[in-house]
Order: sequence, then C-alpha cells, then structure tokens
Amino acid sequence: MSGGRHRLGARAPALMLAALVVMLAAGAPVDARAELQTDPSTAALEAAPPFALFGPAAGGDWSAHANTAEAAVVLERARSGLTRPPGAIPVIHTEGTLPGRGIREISGRAREDFAITLALALAWRLTGDRLYAERAELYLLAWAGTYRWSFNPIDETGFDTLIMATDLVDDGLTRDGKARIDGFWRRLSVGYLDAMDGTPINAATNWQSHRIKLATLSAYRVGDPVLIERARAAYRRHVSTNILADGSVHDFHERDAIHYVTYNLDPLMTAALSAQRHGDDWFGWRNPSGAGAREAVAWLVPYAEGQLTHQEFVNSRIKFDADRARVGQAGYTGLWDRAGAVNTLALAGLLDPQFCPLGPALKQATGRSAALWIGWMRRASAGAAFCEAAGVGSATVDPQPGFTGSAGTVLSGSNRPTGNL
Repeated sequence: MSGGRHRLGARAPALMLAALVVMLAAGAPVDARAELQTDPSTAALEAAPPFALFGPAAGGDWSAHANTAEAAVVLERARSGLTRPPGAIPVIHTEGTLPGRGIREISGRAREDFAITLALALAWRLTGDRLYAERAELYLLAWAGTYRWSFNPIDETGFDTLIMATDLVDDGLTRDGKARIDGFWRRLSVGYLDAMDGTPINAATNWQSHRIKLATLSAYRVGDPVLIERARAAYRRHVSTNILADGSVHDFHERDAIHYVTYNLDPLMTAALSAQRHGDDWFGWRNPSGAGAREAVAWLVPYAEGQLTHQEFVNSRIKFDADRARVGQAGYTGLWDRAGAVNTLALAGLLDPQFCPLGPALKQATGRSAALWIGWMRRASAGAAFCEAAGVGSATVDPQPGFTGSAGTVLSGSNRPTGNL
C-alpha cells in the first residue's frame, strides 16, 4: 500500500501539469488556475481510490441493516430484478415535456431500471449472494452498451443512481464488465466537463448543478485526478454565479419557486458529498460574495421548518411553468410543500453536523423519508454520533458557520418531477 502511495506521489507534478494544461486550453479563469497550483487538497485527490460515494467499507457493517424494514423493501425490489429483463433505451428525454407525451412515458418506464439496479447492488452488500451482483452487472452493462449520452443534464440526472450501484457492486463485477461500465462513466464525465468549459445552455441555473453532479460522481468513480480537478473548478465557478450573497440561488429569482431551490441544491450537495468522501470540503467553500452551498441551505431552513411559506411559480419567467400549471401537474401552483426538502436537509446533515437535527424533524413533520442510501450513509459518516445524539430536536443554524467556529423513490430519493427544466 505504501509503495502505491509513493508512486502516486511521484506522479503528482506531472498530473498537476496535465490538469493545468487542460484548464488553460479550456480558458479557465486565472484564479482557478492558481487554485490548482496551490491547493493542498490536490495530492489527496490524486491518491483517492476510485469510487463516487460508496467505497469498499461504505455503509459500515451491512449485516446490521439486514433485518430492518428498509432492507425488506430493498430485497423485494431486488428480487423483482432477478427475472425482469433490463429496459435500457438509446436516449432518455423528459425535459420540457408534459405528461402523456410518448417519449416521456417511454423514458419513465426505462428509468425503472435505475431503482432496480440500485436495489440489486444493495442486496449484494446486504447478503453477499453473487446472484444479485451478477444481475446488477447485467443491468449496468445493458445501459453501458445501449445508451448514448445526450448531455442534457435534466434528462440524465437520474444516472447518479446507476453510479451509486456501480460503487456498491464494484467488488462483485467481472474484470471486463467493470472496464466497460467505467468506460461509460468516463465518457459521461468528459462530455459534461467539456460542455461546461464552453457555453452550455442554462449555465447559470440548476442545469449546471446537475451537470456538475454527473461530472463529479463519474470523475471520482473512475478515479481520474485531472477530471476531478476539472469538476472541482466547475463547481466553484457555478457557486460563484448561482448562489447570491444572501444565500438565495439564481433559480429562486428566475422561477419564483422553492422547488427550484432544492432542485438546484440537491445535485450540488451530492457532488460535494462525493468530494467529502475523498477528503475535500466543497460544501464549506464560499464564493467572493461570502456564500456557498452551506449558506444556501441556511437560507432554505426557515421555509423547510415552516416559519416562512411561499406561493410557488407566481412570478416565474419561464413559460413552461405556466404550461405545467395549466394541465394540472402537481407542485406548480399553491404553497410549496416542505416535504420537498427532506432529501435536501438529509444531504446537508451528511455534509455538516449542524444540520443533522433538521432532517429527522422534517421527516416527523411531513411523514416523508429521505432516500434510503442517505440514511445508511449517515450512520456510517464521521458525524454519525453527533447526528444520532441530536435526535429530532430543533436547531439554530449559523448561516455562516465558518465565521464562528415509491420503492424507487425510497431507494434513489429523487426529489425531481420528471421533465423539469
């Protein structure tokens, strides 16, 4: 092990130079190039093992979950995947579509694979039964061999579930299967990073947050330090334009909806969680205005706790929001439902223990649980003892703490109505 670290360390100057060349060629800002040269986290990223969220020991003792009600849900879904054939299709498209459109319905059925694949991978961890690993690999290979990346981040945001499944089943994959699947993820990361180095559509909005999530998870999954550094730079550029000094996000002002606050923050925090799992604190990073993802969550908290309410989409600048309200699509009129922040606060609790009490409190108030994987990761996180001790009590959130010291939904925890802009 020490020899491997030594070899990685010896390659560090060359890797840093390669990353710098990539960023210079892409026209990265001068301050981003300076960060690459001076940030001490670079060495840690180079030595990081290849996984997105779940490393070899992630989740602690999996047998401890085996007899829980949550595990029963996982195993039931996994068993359904043992006989159901994969439904991979060449392209998914729901963005900008209304219910009843053919491609939207076809895409929705195909995406049922995602929760099943995650369940198969979790079942492999829970039971050690190779049948689950083999079937998860079959599903992953079906998508890797069929799907062609469109690089529309709204259509493709759900692929984060398949990246997690790859992590979880990593040690059960065949050598050839793992190479093909990781090649699929590498193409995903490179494509989105290349897009973000240019001028992609809706670059100031939640679209970019979803691009960053997909690029980051896949970069860490394949363990490529150059891709990781590019993702890190993209995260900082986006936080610098998307999160305002008061902690509000661009999408709130454009869409006049708390829904788009959570839809913007969830992917950003998932990317930050991947970085945290490798020893890098993206969540705490602040832009020149003094705000970052942590401050954006703090801005959201009064709404999530019910102290403030908001009528959704009243002054949205996006015509499609009115179209969805007109056809009766849920969530596009009326008061924001604070259950929509369950995943958001649960993710924040993984990233910063000060948010730990808020997720359980919101679950108790709304009856909605966060994604199962978030709960299981929380028990294995560094702040688990603090979180468990905090229980479900209320908490006072410091907005700038650095200054003062369905079964498918249950599994993947998607807060995302399909077809969002």
